[in-house]
Amino acid sequence: MAASTNGSSPPALKFLIYGRTGWIGGLLGKLCTAQGIPFAYGAGRLENRAQLEADIDEVAPTHVFNAAGVTGRPNVDWCETHRVETIRANVCGTLTLADVCRARGLVLINYATGCIFEYDAGHPLGSGVGFKEEDTPNFVGSFYSKTKAMVEELLKNYENVCTLRVRMPISSDLSNPRNFITKITRYDKVVDIPNSMTILDELLPISIEMAKRNLTGIWNFTNPGVVSHNEILEMYRDYIDPNFSWKNFNLEEQAKVIVAPRSNNELDTVKLKTEFPELLSIKESLIKNVFKPNQKTSKA
Repeated sequence: MAASTNGSSPPALKFLIYGRTGWIGGLLGKLCTAQGIPFAYGAGRLENRAQLEADIDEVAPTHVFNAAGVTGRPNVDWCETHRVETIRANVCGTLTLADVCRARGLVLINYATGCIFEYDAGHPLGSGVGFKEEDTPNFVGSFYSKTKAMVEELLKNYENVCTLRVRMPISSDLSNPRNFITKITRYDKVVDIPNSMTILDELLPISIEMAKRNLTGIWNFTNPGVVSHNEILEMYRDYIDPNFSWKNFNLEEQAKVIVAPRSNNELDTVKLKTEFPELLSIKESLIKNVFKPNQKTSKA
């Protein structure tokens, strides 16, 4: 594993990042540049072991980050009809990278998903009882989520892997079509369900710090608490566009316009908050990191 330091000066860092063309991969590169951390993007395909080994030989990284994989375009419904491609990237590729990193003694920071749970009798909507890191996934409504749950279970056996369960990622870039806020402002109708979500502006720097600390295992990688679609859209109206309006529909109506059901849940963030006490709640983080920097109204 990448050596931790016992001396006064920290070890020189160098990151190898997979997912150059992806949203998170691109943001990671910008963060590394801003922090002065040397990094390189991997050129190999995740499912090609020899290419991954060649990348590691060339870059000689201290840590590897995996922000690659298949989420589907325009959404996860794509995975329902492209199952082999989804398995190749999300299962075969991720496992191959984890295995190569383990053989080289490298920590792998793996951006995974928390969309592998749904509210149930033990974790009712609105109860504040979130799913913990050790809980068994209970949502298999979409093929995408099914593959992600499979690979998470297998990755538990790799002591070098740090699995970060990201959910409904949001950033301050409101022009990005992958941004959850941007998505829901463009929908004809939205459901209104409280969910755990990930503010990338706050949490991606934390993931870099996690690499520096050589943290491994599964982590619920969301801001504490939940926020609903309507609450976000109300903030959007109050801070960005006072004339913005939207329409709601229920899950039964939503089911008619999507192929695969969607995950709705709350994740328990005690583990992450204990390691990073400065972590803001989801609503605080939304205002500080997303809406205030983009504010166009006179809201105080």
